Amino acid sequence: MGDRDKTDKTDKTDVWQGTLALMVLKTLQAMGPLHGYGIARRIEQISGGELSVNYGTLYPALLKLEQEGYVAAAWGVSDNNRRAKFYRLTRAGRRHVLRETGEWRRTTAILARFLAVEGEP
Repeated sequence: MGDRDKTDKTDKTDVWQGTLALMVLKTLQAMGPLHGYGIARRIEQISGGELSVNYGTLYPALLKLEQEGYVAAAWGVSDNNRRAKFYRLTRAGRRHVLRETGEWRRTTAILARFLAVEGEP
């Protein structure tokens, strides 16, 4: 087996396709308004450093969430006194988080059943 099979905490996994939007929305739900850098750091922190957020993926996802009406954005000043775009959940975003969270819980419960099945000899 190759080097990828070794467990190495220095190797971060990119955020999985289809999960970034929910991670962003859940982050905003928990933390309130944040700028992109803050969202990325929080996702990495919650993952225990296992995930790496690619800014080339994050900002298009934020734009899409804004276009869908799930987040709203406004310019503000960050902690280090720089202009930054801050994102916050909208009412539609809060409803969407509840729906998506339920869907992911059902999906992961189904997957967990498959992972628990022992293979036949």
